[in-house]
Parts: sequence; C-alpha cells; structure tokens
Amino acid sequence: MRYPKLRELKEAIKAIIKGPYTNRFPYQKHTPYLRFRGRSEFHKDDCVGCGACFQVCPAKAIEMQDKESKRKFTVHWDLCIFCGQCQASCITGKGIMLSNDFDLATTEKRQDLKQEIEKELVLCECCGEIIAPYDQILWVAKRLGPLCFSNASLMLFYLQNLSLVTKEEAPVDKKQEFTRADRLKVLCPHCRREAVYKS
Repeated sequence: MRYPKLRELKEAIKAIIKGPYTNRFPYQKHTPYLRFRGRSEFHKDDCVGCGACFQVCPAKAIEMQDKESKRKFTVHWDLCIFCGQCQASCITGKGIMLSNDFDLATTEKRQDLKQEIEKELVLCECCGEIIAPYDQILWVAKRLGPLCFSNASLMLFYLQNLSLVTKEEAPVDKKQEFTRADRLKVLCPHCRREAVYKS
C-alpha cells in the first residue's frame, strides 16, 4: 500500500478547511486577478490613432483602414491572443488597454466580437495626402509645449486648434508651384521639403 505524500496531504487538509480552490463559474461571478489579461478595448478619448497597436499585434487582431479623412480601427476579439503588446506599445499608455473581461463566449454572430473607433485625419493643404490623425498631432504639440513652434506645421495646427489662426479652405492642386506663402501651411513632409527648397 502506497502512502500519500505529505505535501498532497497538507493541500487536501487545507482544501477541507478553506474550501475548494475553484469557483462555481458560470453560476457564480468570477473576479479575476488585478493583472489578468482579458479583452482589449479602445478608449476613444485617450486613443490618438497613431496605429502603433496595429503594427505590433502578432495575431493581426487589430485592423486599420484609412478612408478619405477618417482612420478606422477595429479590434477582433475572436482573433486576439491577449498578449498585451498593443497596450505596451500605446504611446499614450491608455489608448488601448486589456480589461478583466474574459467571458467572450457567444451563441450570436462572430462578427459581433469586435470594437470599432474612428479618428479624424489631417490632410496636407497642398497635395491632400494623409499627414497623421488630428488627435495625434494635437497630442504631440501638447507634449512638446513651446518647442512645437519650431515646426511650422505643428505650430499652425496648434494655433488653429486654439482658434488663433483661421484655416483657409483652398482647392487641392497637386501641380501648383510652391511660393513662399506655402511654407505657412499644414504640409506633409514631401510638400514641406518642396516648399522650403523652391521658395
């Protein structure tokens, strides 16, 4: 006859006194640990739309689409592996975070297992190309503080946001010749280089 090990006997006695180690989920609510990695969620007010989470996601669970003047992010919870790379790479630290929500089982459509947010894009005033999301440029300008005035596009964007400068709506003409006045516009890096070089 084999006798039980002392460690196993100790655990059995502890379980009799303190109760079982498991809980009765789904009949009783389960509270995960504080650092539990559950469903990833975008926080629209804190997300600046930079796309860092999209670039580092190993499971390709985050989708990014640029259409016209909007950038759309979609996180697919059915593809997510809850690794936390999106949260670790977020430049604001709060744009996308892993929640404690782990119960993703559903009998409904698989397409419902996702979250979508949209961000407004800033377009070049000369060629119409995408520069960056509105919230990202504003976040960078606020982080730089007075140093944002060393970059003409950042300075103009920041002043436009404060309503200190009015934005002139001009038709986009990709074949126009750059003048000195074009240096005082919100421009993409290519147009900025051309405007500085040719003026």
